[in-house]
Amino acid sequence: MSFDDPLLDRRTAMLALSGASLSLIAAAPAKPALWSQTVSTSPIGAVLVGKPDAKVRLVEYFSYTCHVCADFAKAGSAPLKTGYIDRGLVLFEYRNLVRDPVDMTAALLARCGGARAFVGNHRAIFAAFPTFIARTQKATEAQKTGWFEGTTAERARKIAADTGLAALMRARGYTAAQIDAALDSEVAQAELTGMTNIGRAADRVEGTPSFFVNGRNAGVTAWPALKSKLDLALKGS
Repeated sequence: MSFDDPLLDRRTAMLALSGASLSLIAAAPAKPALWSQTVSTSPIGAVLVGKPDAKVRLVEYFSYTCHVCADFAKAGSAPLKTGYIDRGLVLFEYRNLVRDPVDMTAALLARCGGARAFVGNHRAIFAAFPTFIARTQKATEAQKTGWFEGTTAERARKIAADTGLAALMRARGYTAAQIDAALDSEVAQAELTGMTNIGRAADRVEGTPSFFVNGRNAGVTAWPALKSKLDLALKGS
């Protein structure tokens, strides 16, 4: 068979096209098994979890010293993840609304390990809510005075030690250096303060938790009511 055989030319062209198609398939980003594995940060420093172009964007403003927020984390985190985030239906944005020094300390510690470690830290802190709140309430006057003295990082280190939050993070595998770095981060402190200001001034948040579904305040705080709001939004209502 000569090199100018038209049949050979056709086969060569087909092989070339096939190779190009395989290259395109290989280059295409793989869809995650669960969309909760897709984690990023927003321009204001909030953590985003889920499919970026999900039909519903859910924002939660929360405080780590809020017992209603702790109740939501206990009742709503698992069904929200498995029923909505994992399936690519909801993009969830965690926004802090810092209301006191203990809350700020917990918010800084939740950022240990970066954005991908945030959700695990967040759930662990809320799971320990009864313990660290009890220690907060039992703190001596001398301890509480120290919580308001010095820089934000200096105050946070005292609070983390006194409330057991530092011990909680060490139990999760973080070193003292990692914990101190999280508490010392001026970038994180500024982002948390900025989120709080946005919540209060721009979004008019008056309490926590506050949920926004596609930009609108849902006006609910408990999981069953929020689930109804999400289902309506997914139906286009």
